[in-house]
Amino acid sequence: MMRSIRANEPGQVKWRRWRQAYYITHVSNLESIITQGIYSHSKVNDLGLRHAPVYNEDVVNRRRARKTPAGRSLWDYANVYIHPRNPMLYTVVKKVGVEDVAVITVRRPMIYKNPAGAFITDGNAASDDTEFFPLKDKREAFARLQDVDGLEFWKPEDGTKRRIMAELLVPDRIPSDWIDQISVGTDSGKTKVEALLAGVPTRPQVVVEPYMFFLPDVAAQLTPNLSLVRGDMFFSGMQTLTVSVNTEGVMGRGLASRARYQFPDVYVQYEDLCKTRRLRMGRPFLYKRESALDLQLADEPEQLDTPNSKTWFLIFPTKNSWRQPADKEGVIEGLDWLVAHYQEEGITSIAVPALGCGLGWLEWAVMGPILCKKLAQLNITTQLYLPAERPIPRDQLTPEYLLH
Repeated sequence: MMRSIRANEPGQVKWRRWRQAYYITHVSNLESIITQGIYSHSKVNDLGLRHAPVYNEDVVNRRRARKTPAGRSLWDYANVYIHPRNPMLYTVVKKVGVEDVAVITVRRPMIYKNPAGAFITDGNAASDDTEFFPLKDKREAFARLQDVDGLEFWKPEDGTKRRIMAELLVPDRIPSDWIDQISVGTDSGKTKVEALLAGVPTRPQVVVEPYMFFLPDVAAQLTPNLSLVRGDMFFSGMQTLTVSVNTEGVMGRGLASRARYQFPDVYVQYEDLCKTRRLRMGRPFLYKRESALDLQLADEPEQLDTPNSKTWFLIFPTKNSWRQPADKEGVIEGLDWLVAHYQEEGITSIAVPALGCGLGWLEWAVMGPILCKKLAQLNITTQLYLPAERPIPRDQLTPEYLLH
């Protein structure tokens, strides 16, 4: 669903994590949840309730076998996440489809006021590495989770993938009056949910939060293939992600720093290119890595139907020294190389940041039309990500300004 860009709109929608907890569900379950509450798996089975699952059978069975310190199965608890934008939601959105997924916000203080038998975990409750804490020890649990609060990405190697799925476990049921709102990813998803709940007399507000669901916050279609996007490029779903770099081998800030942390193999490739002086202005390098982002981002990547997908990186030099502003002519030359070679290189879709803008200090007023006219020549799905460092005037976001 494409939405019109509004001038000065913030790049990401944030939420108050410290006040709320979150439950991931299929939209067809919403009417039952809003009227009766969030039941544990055991209660759903005992009561014979109709329930559309969003997790596969292996995940459900693993949670049934896992016990809390009270000796009860995870099946006996209604589970809500402390951070909604996590590997489980990523998996569910990919597998079920964003139009059929909703995130229910539960007021966390309501859980704290009803602590009998409830637990907080320092990670995915189904993991053997995760510890359980009675709610009276919640401060200790939250102290362990400080480094994942507000985290926008994760990886298994440092434990963030497990810990960002920390849970609150409430025995048997979370009452419906604890529910605050319902979040969906798209405007059409909101329309769908409101129609499903039309017969419910008292229902929570339905809000659209694309960022939570790994979608661009805003987008505008410039051509059938080219769109302007504001959001997280690394969750774009494009086959090829473009990272702007210098030719000195320094990945210090911005997207380059993110790539260095999240994808060490990309940094190793980049460092070797600089050491051997194969990376130069006007000549991007396409790194065809052999694995997909889903393997890192999804909680259960084997659930997804993407066994052969790959995520490539276009290492794109915009300056020689990291201390210098971006080189406008070098960026143009690199774009010309991309237009001339993308087909023979096998690029099928691509996400591109506003090369030279942002930390490169070139002005969007100048670079925006250059970038758009060059990228409009690609006959593939192309997303151009707007710079997050400063607002762009509305009149500089129109097709008339950018393409003519």
